[in-house]
Amino acid sequence: MSGIDDLPPLRDVIARYDLAAKKSLGQNFLLDLNLTAKIARLAGDLTGADVLEIGPGPGGLTRGLLAEGARHVLAIEKDPRCQPALEEIARAYPGRLTVLIGDALDLDPLAYLTPPIKVAANLPYNVGTELLVRWLTPPEWPPFWGSLTLMFQREVAQRIVAQPGGKAYGRLALLAQWRTDPRIVLELPPEAFSPPPKVNSAVVHLTALAAPRYPANAATLNKVVAAAFNQRRKMLRSALKPLHPEIEDYLTAVGIKPTERAEQIGLEAFCALARALDA
Repeated sequence: MSGIDDLPPLRDVIARYDLAAKKSLGQNFLLDLNLTAKIARLAGDLTGADVLEIGPGPGGLTRGLLAEGARHVLAIEKDPRCQPALEEIARAYPGRLTVLIGDALDLDPLAYLTPPIKVAANLPYNVGTELLVRWLTPPEWPPFWGSLTLMFQREVAQRIVAQPGGKAYGRLALLAQWRTDPRIVLELPPEAFSPPPKVNSAVVHLTALAAPRYPANAATLNKVVAAAFNQRRKMLRSALKPLHPEIEDYLTAVGIKPTERAEQIGLEAFCALARALDA
């Protein structure tokens, strides 16, 4: 038995179901169930919430979420090899775990979840950033989720909380800080995982704000910051030229010098530019 429930230790589960991690799926499994329970606690009080988990693998974080009292967990897993291990967890927590085998980028989880909803996941490295941007840029706000508790490579986590002027500052920082309060809540060394990745990892907790810090259309802002940081060394008038032939006039109108570079520009100015382009 493990330390958090009556199910077997994860190493035994992985051996029994032959669940060697696949690099092609971005898999790195957390085996320490005390650690997965700690990550579940970082998501806040789960007792009255449904939780969306992406990439559960053999179910380490899934078990942590359920042991910490999540009302219901929806686990979306792309690797069908993991289904027997996840179904074993479902039997141990009757009625509290739903397992979907498929690609999280293609599935709509809302048919299976009841608010309030939290997202908690050790995201597969190859889809983590794309999922985060999707969750941060829905047309309507507030979103379906109240908070995101997500594990990334530490470099990605640092990009989410970065401030203007540094190398880490970019699209992820702007989109995350526009609509949420993001903070790094835990760092993990490679040896916490099987197989160990080549980099450190970190858990980021993002709390949804009631309203964005500054008004802007999500699709337009995403387009502006993606273009601005696509070629960081370029002046903004060059980087943003594909968005509008008169982009220099728009930049000047909102108080941005066309000769500045993207990493020098704060969130409020980018939002003002997005509004101007939509006007």
